Amino acid sequence: MADIYDLGQEFFRWEIATAVAGSVIGINPFNQPDVEASKIATRNLTAEYEKTGSLPPEKPFLESKGIKLFTDEKNAAELAKSAGNDKSLAGYLRAHLNRMHAADYFALLGYVQMNGVNEQQMQAIRKLVRDRKRVATCVGFGPRFLHSTGQAYKGGPNSGVFLQVTCDDPQDVLVPGQKYTFGVVKAAQARGDFQVLAERGRRALRVHLGADLKSGFAALHAAVNQALD
Repeated sequence: MADIYDLGQEFFRWEIATAVAGSVIGINPFNQPDVEASKIATRNLTAEYEKTGSLPPEKPFLESKGIKLFTDEKNAAELAKSAGNDKSLAGYLRAHLNRMHAADYFALLGYVQMNGVNEQQMQAIRKLVRDRKRVATCVGFGPRFLHSTGQAYKGGPNSGVFLQVTCDDPQDVLVPGQKYTFGVVKAAQARGDFQVLAERGRRALRVHLGADLKSGFAALHAAVNQALD
């Protein structure tokens, strides 16, 4: 580009390219039905909070080293069967990661604060999986990825294995004019997104790290490393 004003030209170029590519492969590039499904699930959760003052209760199927594991009934049954006698954090992670096949990919979805430290922690876990499993991998921060790769995760081929990472917010801010906080909105978005992944039959597992992200990520990294041995 000759100068910064050429950015507008590039936006226009790739918008046209997206429309043309969509026409060639037979999709509507301006439609994102599975993103909307996630929004609807999120709105239902925040509406519940407005009525009751809390999100619907949920129960982890494992608590270990300050980490909680959540998933839907179908995924939980498959993971329990695959884990066998090893119902530890590493055992369940091993069972989850072993569901990947040669043509699959691994997506690490972090509903945590987007900063350099957290990205470094997530990239370290992603690279462990990439190097040991020899599959394509990616990292995304929620909710920003929902409007891009989020559509492919839920509406594309069932070739993804998803590990969602959530946490408690040590600091939170009330949403003006609402009973809920921004932390509640983020939690609802994570749960809504996971709900749609499960409804689409995706291989998904949620890891909740609590409020101490530093120790939580350290424990998760160690457990993933053990699971991949």
